[in-house]
Amino acid sequence: MRFNVTIDRDEDGIWIVECPTIRCCVSQSQTKARAQESIRDAIYQCLMVRAERGMPLTVAEFVDAI
Repeated sequence: MRFNVTIDRDEDGIWIVECPTIRCCVSQSQTKARAQESIRDAIYQCLMVRAERGMPLTVAEFVDAI
């Protein structure tokens, strides 16, 4: 499976990676490469927990923008 992620840097230089498709699936690291590796594990772990609990694997949210 492929998931879109957002990559940002905070004021202290820490890389923050979030998978908006999976609520609360976030990772961070000192380096961008490590943050990208970490989000892969975070996505896997989030999906496993959601599956175990019978929760939907992803969240679809839509907003009207006019």
